[in-house]
Amino acid sequence: MSTPLMGQMMEVPLLVSSLLKHAERYHGDTEIVSRTVEGGIHRYTYADAGRRSRQLANALKRIGVGRGDRVATLAWNGYRHFELYYAISGSGAVVHTINPRLFPEQIAWIVNHAEDRTLCFDLTFAPLVEKLAPQCPTVKQWVVMTDRAHMPELKIPNLICYEDWLEAESDEFEWPEFDEKSAACLCYTSGTTGNPKGALYSHRSTILHAYAICLPDVMNVSARDCILPVVPMFHVSAWTLPYAAPLVGAKIVFPGAALDGASLHELFESEGVTFSAGVPTVWQGLLQHLQNNKLKLSTLKRCVIGGSACPPALMKTFESDYGVKIHHAWGMTELSPLGTFNTLKNKHLKLPADEQFEIETKQGRPPFGIDLKIVDADGRSLPRDGKAFGDLMVRGGWVISGYYKGDKDPLSDGWFPTGDVGTLDPDGYLQITDRSKDVIKSGGEWISSIDLENVACEHPAVAQAAVIGAYHPKWDERPLLIVVKKQGQDVSRDEIMQLFPGKVAKWWIPDDVVFADELPMTATGKISKLRLREQFKEHKLPDA
Repeated sequence: MSTPLMGQMMEVPLLVSSLLKHAERYHGDTEIVSRTVEGGIHRYTYADAGRRSRQLANALKRIGVGRGDRVATLAWNGYRHFELYYAISGSGAVVHTINPRLFPEQIAWIVNHAEDRTLCFDLTFAPLVEKLAPQCPTVKQWVVMTDRAHMPELKIPNLICYEDWLEAESDEFEWPEFDEKSAACLCYTSGTTGNPKGALYSHRSTILHAYAICLPDVMNVSARDCILPVVPMFHVSAWTLPYAAPLVGAKIVFPGAALDGASLHELFESEGVTFSAGVPTVWQGLLQHLQNNKLKLSTLKRCVIGGSACPPALMKTFESDYGVKIHHAWGMTELSPLGTFNTLKNKHLKLPADEQFEIETKQGRPPFGIDLKIVDADGRSLPRDGKAFGDLMVRGGWVISGYYKGDKDPLSDGWFPTGDVGTLDPDGYLQITDRSKDVIKSGGEWISSIDLENVACEHPAVAQAAVIGAYHPKWDERPLLIVVKKQGQDVSRDEIMQLFPGKVAKWWIPDDVVFADELPMTATGKISKLRLREQFKEHKLPDA
């Protein structure tokens, strides 16, 4: 057997710290802008962030945080949270972002399961942390992410003021080199059923993911962009945008806790934001603010929507009325999170506009680094014809191989089962039809709740729509549509029902429509079908 000829290239590990070093050296004067919890706008540069992150790395070292130790954050999108991302992971520890929208009992469980050594938190969460502290024995230091003037009085031992902590340290720190497969970040699933599960990302997977989302056929971000991540830094690392921005040297704007339409519009306009990302409910709130106040968007050109399916009507309105292109994406915590992103291929540009849009309403195609397949109930691969739908499986360089401290292998023949149901067309475009636990099975046939919700959202008076399966004595389940009306507008049950004929199969049409003041949401901003099913479990359908 012949000996392979090895390449003669440097072996430079892919480490999170290298992103900040690059941005500091080659984009040092590019701005990082934050709306602060204390009030007002904070501005500085990548050079400033690099310097302060090195101070923070020294501060972590002084309190004994070492390689592999978990340091938790309970914080909004802001410059201090950004510094923590880099100082913690860059020094060899693991940044553990916690979703504050989870139940306090879940947060305490997560902190203890991760064995967090230090927890850093924004002022907003001080009352929550005061309740959590006695339940979290592994945490030895509690850091308030503020300055001395805003320090609260809390009954918490070993309380540290973030700014005092940094000011006491030198900015002389050499980022260490170590194995790129070392853990960099720990994110837990939202845990709608059972305890949350931890996804432990490596430096390598984080860098690869950041590279991928910058590609032209994905988020297409560059040094000419101004990025505002509405998606929180506590939700799958804000879809890796805090890593992608320094990778390309883009200006980044952090919105803090103010995620309402008015606050976002103000930042979009004042900071010249060109690209943004978030879940559908954020863009619905922004759209209502724009419409109610007859406002425009002068610089925002592109948005990515993920987390749950975006109603096509919302995509059309943003493009036709505001010149903003909305791109669909799909992913999950276990995928760091990107699995697919929707951009058209060259051959699609020759198609009529309505056919192009039909493709754009899908969740998109995988970038290099991700592979997809759909399988039937017996695990057999199904054709990529855009019609057959089955359980979605995924594998790739930023997909988990197991859960943190998990005792059960989640993979099936090397593929991760996502829990989503969908189709794949010949070009690799994915269309999610449901979560496997949300799919409606009527008379032995599946009905896509997402398709029905999209039709309902076409009505101008509908703000939100959700479809669940309601009990039926003959068909087992039938679709029940729950609608939230836009403020000050009205629509009847009959008007809603008239939307469906000709757009979906006759037997798919919902059996009933009910109106609600609001829909229950999960901790990650998605509609909670679990709570809706509980809420309407006694609902009697008209012909049942």
